[in-house]
Amino acid sequence: MAKADHVFTCQACGAIWPKWTGKCDACGEWNSLVEEAAARSIVPGALAAPTGGKKSRAAAFVELAGKTDPPARLETGISEFDRVCGGGLAQSSAILIGGDPGVGKSTLLLQVAASLARGGRSVAYVTGEEAEAQVQDRARRLKAADAPVQLAAETDLRKILEGLKALKPEVVVVDSIQTLWADGVEAAPGTVAQVRACAHELVRFAKKSGAVVILVGHVTKDGQIAGPRVVEHLVDAVIYFEGERGLPFRILRAVKNRFGPTDEIGVFEMVELGLVETPNPSALFLGANGERASGAAVFAGVEGSRPVLVEIQALAAPSAYGTPRRAIVGWDSARLAMILAVLETRCGLSFAGRDVYLSVSGGLRITEPAADLAVAAALISALSDEPLPKHCVVFGEVALSGEVRPAGRTDLRLKEASKLGFTDALAPSQKKSASTSGVRLRAIGHIGELVNAISAGVQRAAS
Repeated sequence: MAKADHVFTCQACGAIWPKWTGKCDACGEWNSLVEEAAARSIVPGALAAPTGGKKSRAAAFVELAGKTDPPARLETGISEFDRVCGGGLAQSSAILIGGDPGVGKSTLLLQVAASLARGGRSVAYVTGEEAEAQVQDRARRLKAADAPVQLAAETDLRKILEGLKALKPEVVVVDSIQTLWADGVEAAPGTVAQVRACAHELVRFAKKSGAVVILVGHVTKDGQIAGPRVVEHLVDAVIYFEGERGLPFRILRAVKNRFGPTDEIGVFEMVELGLVETPNPSALFLGANGERASGAAVFAGVEGSRPVLVEIQALAAPSAYGTPRRAIVGWDSARLAMILAVLETRCGLSFAGRDVYLSVSGGLRITEPAADLAVAAALISALSDEPLPKHCVVFGEVALSGEVRPAGRTDLRLKEASKLGFTDALAPSQKKSASTSGVRLRAIGHIGELVNAISAGVQRAAS
């Protein structure tokens, strides 16, 4: 009998090639192809029992206008986690959580499991990276050892599924999906074939049993969840746990959620006893209430459904080299280059001989375009050495023409600013009045008006 053919699978994108090459032509990664068996066993459904030749039943269809009750929610008792999940854990759902090593994924999920178990829910915690004693020691440190969580240290998928079928838990935590292996797949744990097969079986278990399955995923050097992208398509929600080393703040961010909004965030602070919720992240990111130095601007942003005020800091220092440096933390480097080009072309400002440093305080990463005007204000303030008023927020999108475009949910931004004691705002003109927020809005239609306002100190006189 001829041997089964072998293929080479890219561990970065999951592309399959008939022979080995140094570079994957699908994603461009080097040395990412691993030899795997191209047999029936690498199909995700290989762990299922054979059909035995029985004729399968036809799929049942329903009317699109029919009414179906939404899935029930399990509230964990940790409001920041429930917010990101869309109001709690949806039954029969699968959630994938990724993050850098040491950011606190296992700590967060152990606290979630303990909170659910204290609330009367049946919870199973499966660890493939640590021994049972290590998890128990962490639980004692987090004051969660008294919670009736069922713990198992196992990596064999078949044993895990058999144990879950006997236990019948409502919530299952698997830490992590890269450590599991299926005996029907001829590949090492952590490879594309193993991750795909194990994820498929666990998601199928969630759909059939009604349990909530939470999977922990490793991330690559680019910050993406390791393994094939098909895993992210299989699950119902993909959540990233972010945080800068050296800072106590942690951001839980949803990038996909079939049962709730995306781009929703939850904010935590890492303390000695674990992660603590931060219900008012704006006060956390703004820090001290003293006078602001030049180059600092407060941006009124919106993350998901939550308004967040954060300080953006800029520094324009004389360059000691022929090519000025551009260093950015928490924002897009390409967008910074665009703002600098607009300021130089439309306003006559010159950053050619200066190193530009831009940082978003608190470890938060901003992605919405409404931060353009706040970044421009910080750059102008840094270049002119003219500080912005203490009680002023800035937001708005900057076009290549220099025009400042309106930002969405202005009332929500101004309401949050007013709650924290801000009295003035530099923002594009709005179609409807925002005077009810108690914040004086100065309309900025062109970025040149912002330059004139900061240089002349008009806002300081108004405040």
